[in-house]
Amino acid sequence: MKPVNLNDVSSYVEQHIGVFHQKRIQSIDSLKLTDVLKRKNPYLFKAKNVLTSEQIVKTLVDAHISSNEETIFGDWLEGLAIFINGQVYGGWKSGITGIDLEFDMEGFRHIVTIKSGPNWGNSSQIQKMKDDFKTAQKALRTSNSNLVIKAINGCCYGRDNKPDKGDYFKYCGQKFWEFISGNDQLYLEIIEPLGHKAKERNDEFQASYAQMINKFTRTFANNFCKENGDIDWERLVEFNSSIYKL
Repeated sequence: MKPVNLNDVSSYVEQHIGVFHQKRIQSIDSLKLTDVLKRKNPYLFKAKNVLTSEQIVKTLVDAHISSNEETIFGDWLEGLAIFINGQVYGGWKSGITGIDLEFDMEGFRHIVTIKSGPNWGNSSQIQKMKDDFKTAQKALRTSNSNLVIKAINGCCYGRDNKPDKGDYFKYCGQKFWEFISGNDQLYLEIIEPLGHKAKERNDEFQASYAQMINKFTRTFANNFCKENGDIDWERLVEFNSSIYKL
């Protein structure tokens, strides 16, 4: 083990944070109004007395962005965690299905699956993770029967006060970043580098966002509004739910 070098972490972030912002913009540019309209409950809009095309469009696009950004940034943080662990413990990106990181520490092979936050999955998804851990343990012991393995669910933020889950350990937030780096303050120290060129990157994103809202609002009005400007709720519900294609 060697101490984490914060200058190296900052350099990594500065070199790679652009990927996150690029993917944010790409997710907007590739979005189709028809796709998001089919995923949202049209009855909810009516029940909330939504009256304008822009209100509906912004709700649809914002919901997509919120969900998509969590996934994109979660993947990006996973890369950061693997980089940091590699610097400190010599860890590596695992090639085993369902496992993100492997590294050796204190006589144990640690197999880690990395999630954004603590409430990432339902019971079937958690069971799938546990099955992946068992499969990985069998695969690793095939080549080294003496290997002592610990399975870890690491979460980049949040907390879990009962980390021992029986089949695996769950480390969240400060505990996770300390676990992979040996530095109990790393969870605070990575905040500043993450803001590298954030304003100019966000300005680019906002420009694409505004264009998308304007374009979708025009398309929605042309297809789902009556001549007098009212939303044509029957047509919208038919598009969303009818067994017949419009």
